Amino acid sequence: MPEDAGKSARPIRVLIVDDHPMVRDGIRSLLTSDPRFEVVGEASDGREAIERTEVAHPDVVLMDLRMPVLDGVSATREIVDRGLGTHVLILTTYDTESDVLPAIKAGATGYLLKDATRDELVRAVQAAASGESVLSPPVARRLLGQVRQPSNDTLSDREFEVLVLVARGNSNKDVAADLFISEATVKTHLLHLYAKLEVNDRAAAVAEAYERGLLTPGSEG
Repeated sequence: MPEDAGKSARPIRVLIVDDHPMVRDGIRSLLTSDPRFEVVGEASDGREAIERTEVAHPDVVLMDLRMPVLDGVSATREIVDRGLGTHVLILTTYDTESDVLPAIKAGATGYLLKDATRDELVRAVQAAASGESVLSPPVARRLLGQVRQPSNDTLSDREFEVLVLVARGNSNKDVAADLFISEATVKTHLLHLYAKLEVNDRAAAVAEAYERGLLTPGSEG
């Protein structure tokens, strides 16, 4: 095998978004020292993040939450809704439910705290680039607590659309194509569905939806 066979994959393209220059400098230094990553730009607010994402087409946007001009949640939602094929990984100091849940609902692929170690950040960026969900342990515990609480929340229109397509046997990729959203966003909607229906997988979600009368025979076809 040629010596460079393992180096053929292109580096993961990252856009760093934070309103503190020193934070951006630290993250950039960490990532640029690793050949697996390429920092393709920086932004100091949510609006700038959207503009630079459209130009640079990063694989992952490392997004702070609280910034001037436009906050991280709003920027995440717009990036996801525009279908730019970019995954957003929240990187913040805030881990309250009022911060975490809106970010996940906006379509963020993951949520990492700034006290994460270098290795944790590297693994998170790699996972996010592949569309995998990434959650800091404290954040995961908070979300798990939410899932365990009985929920009478009704499904949003988008969640119901995802549920109907899942009931038809569509894969996440097919659902994403039908609704013109990313697969990461489909996964986020599914997580919300599971929480609201108090289930752990797709099949159980469909069964529970029939049980609750959210779906009726023929309604999914």
